[in-house]
Amino acid sequence: MKRLKIKEVLKGELVGQQVLVKGWVRTKRGSKNVNFIALNDGSTINNLQVVADVEKFGEDFLKDINTSASLGITGDLVASQGSGQLVELNATEIVIYGKADPEKYPIQPKKHSLEFLRENAHLRFRTATFSAVFRIRHAMAFAIHQYFNNRGFVYLHTPLITGSDAEGAGQMFRVTTLDPKNPPLLEDGKIDYSQDFFGKSTNLTVSGQLEGELGATALGEIYTFGPTFRAENSNTARHLAEFWMIEPEMAFYELQDNMDLAEDFLKSLIKYALDNCMDDLEFLSKRLQEEEKNKPMDERSMELIEKLRFVLENDFIRLPYTEAIEVLKNSNHYKKNKFQYPVDWGTDLQSEHERYLVEKHFKKPVILINYPKEIKAFYMKQNQDGKTVAAMDVLFPGIGEIIGGSQREEDLDKLVTRMNEMGVPAHEMEWYLDTRRFGTVPHAGFGLGFERLLLFVTGMGNIRDVIAFPRTPKNAEF
Repeated sequence: MKRLKIKEVLKGELVGQQVLVKGWVRTKRGSKNVNFIALNDGSTINNLQVVADVEKFGEDFLKDINTSASLGITGDLVASQGSGQLVELNATEIVIYGKADPEKYPIQPKKHSLEFLRENAHLRFRTATFSAVFRIRHAMAFAIHQYFNNRGFVYLHTPLITGSDAEGAGQMFRVTTLDPKNPPLLEDGKIDYSQDFFGKSTNLTVSGQLEGELGATALGEIYTFGPTFRAENSNTARHLAEFWMIEPEMAFYELQDNMDLAEDFLKSLIKYALDNCMDDLEFLSKRLQEEEKNKPMDERSMELIEKLRFVLENDFIRLPYTEAIEVLKNSNHYKKNKFQYPVDWGTDLQSEHERYLVEKHFKKPVILINYPKEIKAFYMKQNQDGKTVAAMDVLFPGIGEIIGGSQREEDLDKLVTRMNEMGVPAHEMEWYLDTRRFGTVPHAGFGLGFERLLLFVTGMGNIRDVIAFPRTPKNAEF
């Protein structure tokens, strides 16, 4: 008999038929006459209730069926006798593929802390919470590729090993084959990287943007979607050393086009989640409400599905950075010294400022534009005022910035001058400057941190809980 996925069986269309399902035990309960087994195969958040007659299978056999044991079960699908499920399976044959010693298996059918589950990240997929999170992660990855494919973008694989630092932050992981105990040295005592594998100093990439621009200025519209790395010694709930980025780059786009694409892109992803992941979203919403029920009302998060619809149903406000500073300085929040960080023109806005604009003032998602050039990267287009650049940050409720992007500087002379001002070695990036020498065009792009998107869509509070195996300072387990 062909195995069926539990997701299909639970639709109730096969009542009266014999079916074969396979999966792992979530829970088992029962009496001396009958056992009820909650079986899950990962295809859905919902379990299939299996009814096993004790007299038929025997107590000794059934006692080996515990949480996380793997089973193959053949049985008759019937309308459920109890509440909570549409159908249930009356077992006629049970095969135990793998037992799970209840004394040793760490993920018991009770509430565990997220920290405990991170320590057991190899098993946390088997919990309802993390199965939901990673089904949504898959759905969002698929939706991203579908979105760009439908719009004629080319998926470009940019290198993970690079000799350039797109952000100029310097916090990069070095890639080398040199002997760490006895590296070759130059006369001035510095390491001679000419003898390294690549003949130069190389690192893991922090962004595929610069290489993406090369593709965009020939293919028109490209996107990257891959892992990026940052050696930032931070243990916050918002930082990872290895994370995934989506970075589209578009030739002939200016800042307005960039904003329009970013808004449409985010709304498309959220609509896909609402249309295709509702069971998992409803489960995660209930989990979040339970977690926050003891908080004061004004400190609770917006209900998860309501928050997603809030983004979907509102036009994004487009607001210059200078006006945002004025809004913040005129707010009662500022006047009553409720902001932890200062609000002054020229400073980078913090999450508390961004969330105030979205959640308190406008009550809509916000796209901030035209930031001071001193706080932005060298490649951003300089505005005519000489003080700002054509940058944009998309701000969401509960999370602050979710997308950062800009129109890129297409003028060769301005770009080289800015690189020199910021200490970016132009002589090492002739390949990048060639796009401005040969057929330069207005172009733009942005970056969306995949895990940051997933924090928003799932309602999880820690970025380590939306990636399978988080890489953080002093942690590279599994």
